[in-house]
Amino acid sequence: MIFLKTKELPIGTLRNFFTTYWGSPKMVISSGVYDCSKLDGIAALDEMEEIIGLITFIIKEQRCEIISLDSIREGKGVGTALIEKAEAAAKAAGCSCIKLITTNDNLNALRFYQKRGYRLSALHLDAVQKARKIKPQIPLIGYDGIPIRDEIELEKLLE
Repeated sequence: MIFLKTKELPIGTLRNFFTTYWGSPKMVISSGVYDCSKLDGIAALDEMEEIIGLITFIIKEQRCEIISLDSIREGKGVGTALIEKAEAAAKAAGCSCIKLITTNDNLNALRFYQKRGYRLSALHLDAVQKARKIKPQIPLIGYDGIPIRDEIELEKLLE
């Protein structure tokens, strides 16, 4: 795997990636509205230099928030490697904590993050309904037929 900072990739490549996997580069969560194609992050590339994973994050006041994480080849360690790279970047920036938000239907993400030391820290009831007012393409039904309604915040203290 090759790792590149997102700023080293063409903006068009990033926009296409987010449009393919998220419907648009716009991410709407309870902490804000973000253009993921413009955020700091790290991309994992395969030997053909195709993106196989991508993480974006913001750092504010010694806190890091992961905005997006995609692993195109699940079960190959791509997501774990990207999380570790983001945590290292957060530590280097002096952050004491890293957090993220996922939706109530994303049971795979909840498993993934908790196995890597993240703890549930907040529940934002009906947050996705509010987000749909800004980004209407957010689906009503998610994984396993679960209605997407709420956001779950997870965090990890960095040593």
